[in-house]
Amino acid sequence: MSKPVKSPPGRPRSAQSHQAILQAALELLAEVGFERMSIDAIAARAGVGKPTIYRRYKSKEELVADAIESCRQEYIVPDTGSLWGDIDALINSAAQITFTPLGRQTVAMMISTASSNPQFAQVYWTKYLQPRRQAFAVVFERAKLRNEIQADLDSDLVFDLISGIMLYALVFQATTEPWEGYIRRTLHLLLREPPS
Repeated sequence: MSKPVKSPPGRPRSAQSHQAILQAALELLAEVGFERMSIDAIAARAGVGKPTIYRRYKSKEELVADAIESCRQEYIVPDTGSLWGDIDALINSAAQITFTPLGRQTVAMMISTASSNPQFAQVYWTKYLQPRRQAFAVVFERAKLRNEIQADLDSDLVFDLISGIMLYALVFQATTEPWEGYIRRTLHLLLREPPS
């Protein structure tokens, strides 16, 4: 009779436990905010030990950034065949993500935490903002090849400016027009092109 195969020591790094950790982090973020949430509380809610979390993440900042990223839809660079078709797709995608309870909580947390926590700001930039900045550059490079915009346009600067406007419009609601329309009008101004 053969002996049963022994499992290796320690808990397996299962996808299920990883998802439980991310879900617990999101729930606590919405309930108590970034500063008041702790690795202890995340571990308890997820039903895992703290070592399980620390095997994956070096810090709470890194975990929260990954949790925020996990609840967003897969980011696909649009390719509609025109600059403004691509831009409309990007704006609509941003609106779908932002105008939810978690989306608003995320924006509030990101602004308050990034301004006082350089480590979080760096993680959020690397994991979330930089990939979107690169996608924006792809859209603009294609537009340059189609002669829709000037060849020397700085896509990174335009992305940074429009990101600031998006946050401003979300926090202060400085206009009565829809958020998407305000962002599109801003981009027309930046690109020196009259709205159609």
